[in-house]
Amino acid sequence: MANSINTNGGALVALQTLNATNKALETTQNRVNTGLKVSSAKDNGAIFAIATSQRAEMGAQDAVRQSLQRGQSIVDVALAAGDTVTSALKELKGLAVSIQDDAGDGAGGFSENGKKLVADFESIMKEVHSALGGAKFDGVNLFAANTNAIQVTTNTSGGKFDLKAAAGAATGASLLLGGTAANDVWSAAATDAAKKTAYTAANVDTAINSFASTLADLGTKSKSLDRQATFVSKLQDSLETGIGNLVDADLAKESARLTALQTKQQLGVQALSIANSSSSILLGLFR
Repeated sequence: MANSINTNGGALVALQTLNATNKALETTQNRVNTGLKVSSAKDNGAIFAIATSQRAEMGAQDAVRQSLQRGQSIVDVALAAGDTVTSALKELKGLAVSIQDDAGDGAGGFSENGKKLVADFESIMKEVHSALGGAKFDGVNLFAANTNAIQVTTNTSGGKFDLKAAAGAATGASLLLGGTAANDVWSAAATDAAKKTAYTAANVDTAINSFASTLADLGTKSKSLDRQATFVSKLQDSLETGIGNLVDADLAKESARLTALQTKQQLGVQALSIANSSSSILLGLFR
């Protein structure tokens, strides 16, 4: 190329090289600042779209986990009340045996001691139904009658887990022992004869077995909810790791690249300075 003061090819090449270096340096600095090699769609449109979709999935999994945790709380409250009811039923059995041994007052009623036993029995029965009625979490009581199924969400595709099936009966209906229950309040039978027939060890055994089956079902559901919550947690961890594999920057590599580009930038500035000085060298030809 002829020596020209109008066209400086060396400076143009040096400038293009320096611009490319500055652009690469800007990219590397952005990766160091954000920790991401794909922080926006312009970095890599396809990867950015995949990462965005998976982040949305992670957010949805948070809602699933919260639903499962709500279900666990509902079941745990029911199981806590169940422990109270179970202890009360065990005590009722002993009272029932004593009531059946009562000699009576000779007129078909209970003796004074028998009346005290009956009063204890009925007091405990009221406690049982009060405990069943109070086993609520977030307005849900698994011991109450229900029309629609009580469910929690198990996955982002709309899967459901039944805590209690539709048209479920009130648990207290199997624990009446001759009385009646309304609004979680138990009322004893009206006559001593009816009480003698109802307050028996056999009837209490039937109530215990029925309630034990209910608790066993709740225990199984509690374990199932725990397993599903653990799965969702592991799934979220896997999603987070997968997203990281796609978009996270290798900061060790970026650090080395940053040092190299900074050095290259300095050299580019020097090269451009040398190229720009060529025009002034031409002045020496005219002295």
